[in-house]
Amino acid sequence: MLRRDFLHRSAAAGALLASSAVAKRLAAIPFLPRKFSGSDTVTLGNTGIQTSRLAMGTGTVGSGHHSHQTALGMEGLPRLLLNGYDNGLRFFDAADSYGSHPHVAEALKHVDRTKVTVLTKSWSRSAPEMRADLDRFRKELGTDHLDIVLMHCLTEGDWTTRYQPVMDVLSEAKQKGVIRAHGCSCHSIEALRAAAKSPWVDVDLARVNPVGAQMDAEPDTVISVLREMKASGKGVIGMKILGQGALRDRQDEALRFALGLGVLDAFTIGAESIAEQNDLTKRIAAA
Repeated sequence: MLRRDFLHRSAAAGALLASSAVAKRLAAIPFLPRKFSGSDTVTLGNTGIQTSRLAMGTGTVGSGHHSHQTALGMEGLPRLLLNGYDNGLRFFDAADSYGSHPHVAEALKHVDRTKVTVLTKSWSRSAPEMRADLDRFRKELGTDHLDIVLMHCLTEGDWTTRYQPVMDVLSEAKQKGVIRAHGCSCHSIEALRAAAKSPWVDVDLARVNPVGAQMDAEPDTVISVLREMKASGKGVIGMKILGQGALRDRQDEALRFALGLGVLDAFTIGAESIAEQNDLTKRIAAA
């Protein structure tokens, strides 16, 4: 990262943390009513898919088939995933744009595939592209089926009509057993609201944290939409739990916030080392 970018992001994060609304939100985080663990078995909405509460993200600052996790290499990232698996984390969060399929495939060679949930994401915006992606993804991941496939980074408020042909391909794949569930990751409040109202969405990946960093709208607005999703039986998975670094020094509060919302079935965080991953699971257990 360039120094000026780092300083800009640091200043923005500092401004977020200093605001009175954020201070109140962080101060209001309650003690949790029970113990949680990253390895807790959870069910994603009405999908019937059971997996671990914590998903292992492979796409911190992921784009152009690269991410902080893929930078660990074909030995480092599989080793990180296998460390999580050995500690009860059974949720692998991948995407075509992260370039993490080969790394996940390598990890899958060493585990019981039936015990792992593989989520991946496609940028395809046409039916032929999505059909091709489903075939390619399975080959790249070395698996005969994909547990969850999401339309990646949706921003349009009318995406449920604009991309109906793509949705139809995923619906057909689900009927044939090629995938188990479909849905989307949203990067605007308009797209998120459309996802909440769409019966087609089985699973939604949504950005949420107490400071509003890298989110679609301020936290209370986003959370109200997520409650609507949860009430309708959708699987709700949180991302940007640590605000892409904005909450690096307030991880415990951010984790309590996510765990205490009552709307997230699971959440994904991309650790960048085994030490960081182990620390994260300890923090969740201590929350």
